[in-house]
Amino acid sequence: MIAIIDYGMGNLHSVEKAGALSKQRLEITDSRDVIGKAEKIIFPGVGHFGKAVKELKKRKLFDILKEKIKEGVPFLGICLGMQLLLEESEEARGIEGLAVIAGKVKRFDDTVFPVPHMGWNSVALRGARNKTQNKTIFAKIKNETFFYFAHSYYCQPQDAATVLAVTDYGVPFASALHKGNVWAVQFHPEKSQEFGLKVFHNFLTLC
Repeated sequence: MIAIIDYGMGNLHSVEKAGALSKQRLEITDSRDVIGKAEKIIFPGVGHFGKAVKELKKRKLFDILKEKIKEGVPFLGICLGMQLLLEESEEARGIEGLAVIAGKVKRFDDTVFPVPHMGWNSVALRGARNKTQNKTIFAKIKNETFFYFAHSYYCQPQDAATVLAVTDYGVPFASALHKGNVWAVQFHPEKSQEFGLKVFHNFLTLC
């Protein structure tokens, strides 16, 4: 069973519908018991960094997510779900994220381009990752494929080795991360049509 984390935010049913096309059993849940038994976890996110952390802790999900990741359970974070993997965000100073990946979340400079960054943009796989994309969530997806974005903040990890793909919006930013059993994308695969569905399929079947 694949758990889709329900913390009161995120495109839960859109993600459930998209993932179900891979004929996997997905369950939207905020139950610690269900999450504890999950074979994989999908963490979709829309909203405010600080409010999301508060809600996760209120539902007693914050610690179990960290535990499951530490245990090696495959994890996919989407949009805010990706940002929450880092240590902190300019959106909610003083609030600590899951801190699975070292780094911080920064706001786009609205004097360069309009904020939020919304719409289709290309995703470029990084260096050696481009040559081994058949082993990632981008399997059988061409480099520079366009995906749908909707965000005002972007991830800036400390370790460049965790960056799976980059996108440019006035500044190059990490649009996909990978560390061990953790995968994350800044774009919305559930809104990205054919190749977004492929990302879900790859996570559910390859990772």
